[in-house]
Amino acid sequence: LYLSAQEGILFFYHIKGLQYEMKICADVLQPVSSLIFSPDYTILLLVTDLGTVYTYKPAHSGEAVKLVDTCSSCFLVADFLAPGNKYCVSITISGEVQVWLLEDGTCLSKLNLDIEV
Repeated sequence: LYLSAQEGILFFYHIKGLQYEMKICADVLQPVSSLIFSPDYTILLLVTDLGTVYTYKPAHSGEAVKLVDTCSSCFLVADFLAPGNKYCVSITISGEVQVWLLEDGTCLSKLNLDIEV
């Protein structure tokens, strides 16, 4: 079980029966609004309240890596474009849908819905 709260710390709880073990995985220093696993569960997206998206690879147990940082409009949510783990899509409060390359955070495409979401 992965979870995060207002502190911006990503926790992992390994639960077996009535026993559990907690591990701190990463600290993004911003409140996390959503966590989304890739279709094959190898990458976890962390979307913050301040408009930053991080990637975290549980198998590598490293730090969360900043993928995208917006200043003009905060992300409501981000998710993977299936199949695969190559792209993610996000939507901002201002109604801008964006497609990102997960490898380096390059914005590949934008579509403005012309409505606040």
